Amino acid sequence: MKVLLIGSGGREHALAWKIAASPLLGKLYAAPGNPGIARHAECVALDVTDHQAVVAFCRGHGIDLVVVGPEAPLVAGLADDLAAAAIPVFGPTAAAARLEGSKGFTKDLCRRYAIPTAAYARFRDAAQARAYVESVGVPIVVKADGLAAGKGVTIAFSEEAALAAIDECFSGAFGESGAEVVIEEYLEGEEASFFCLCDGRTALPFGTAQDHKRVGEGDTGPNTGGMGAYSPAPVMDAAMVERCMREIIEPTLKGMAEMGAPFTGVLYAGLMITADGPSLIEYNVRFGDPECQVLMPRLKDDLLALMKGAVDGQLARMSARWREEAALTVVLAARGYPATPEKGSAIAGVEAAGAQEGVEIFHAGTALREGRLIANGGRVLNVTALGASVTAARDAAYRAVDRIDWPEGFCRRDIGWRAIGREAAGR
Repeated sequence: MKVLLIGSGGREHALAWKIAASPLLGKLYAAPGNPGIARHAECVALDVTDHQAVVAFCRGHGIDLVVVGPEAPLVAGLADDLAAAAIPVFGPTAAAARLEGSKGFTKDLCRRYAIPTAAYARFRDAAQARAYVESVGVPIVVKADGLAAGKGVTIAFSEEAALAAIDECFSGAFGESGAEVVIEEYLEGEEASFFCLCDGRTALPFGTAQDHKRVGEGDTGPNTGGMGAYSPAPVMDAAMVERCMREIIEPTLKGMAEMGAPFTGVLYAGLMITADGPSLIEYNVRFGDPECQVLMPRLKDDLLALMKGAVDGQLARMSARWREEAALTVVLAARGYPATPEKGSAIAGVEAAGAQEGVEIFHAGTALREGRLIANGGRVLNVTALGASVTAARDAAYRAVDRIDWPEGFCRRDIGWRAIGREAAGR
């Protein structure tokens, strides 16, 4: 098979690494890719916002499958335009991608199909939103309705913070994504990420993870795209997975099909495991980043075969097997992230770090300048390790981190703290 992978981040590097191991693969292209992805694929300068250019590339190169990594092209309808050109694509249509593209759409779906989620209200008027907060009180969660690169969510523990978040959305900080806000009740519990491959009718459970959104140790500071992750998530035992499938995933697939927008691709449920059970926080319509970087090293089966099975509607007869080891990834970010990351600094020692057994270094925001690896984004490298436990994976990952010479970078030193605490307590 000839495959085109869309994207340029750490998630896409992990996908390229795994797809490249498939015996089904003939040739892998990546648009635009990055220096790490270039080890596994031919990177091509293709404007992925120009859907007809993508279609032309696929036709000209005999592409058998397009794998879309990030959410923005899906919300923009890339899968629709590829399908219209009879080019198979792993990823949902624009109508199905509303599950991520509009938080209000997803909340309404939950209400309609009795899917457990936090109580909410939707607003297009700042004054009405402010009055609602003043009436219900805090803590409360304020979300920009549309895509906001992981930065349009505020967990407000004071009324002042909630009102400021509303003003930020309606002032245009997130563009059209903030033209509507969703305000939700605050849920107590433990967050987890749950993934399923979907073919429109069948959902195949595809692993669990937990990530660390806040930039600072002890889960402090502003939210980021993710500073690290580990898999599996201890809170997601077999009984909880079964319950999530029954109460959340299966009603979602049924509802989308009934709406005429069957979901194909990977469905990523962000969950809060409360005292009453699982509650849906949000849906994403692609692999998480950095969760993908801990799922791929644990997957024993052929990712490309599973993706093809999803596209062909064959998931009911397929399964996914996982290594018993835990995986943990540490994000190395550029100084200034998540506000204004400093770009252009040189990075050394990546080869030595990645040479350790059980360690993979996935590139995110990197570039090459005169043969030297440099930082070219906020989240720059994902240092990933396998281990017999989360503690062992953590130790291996940080040993690799310490071999990378990049004074302008930083990372959290407490990735996996919740699971490691459980392990230390023997739970």
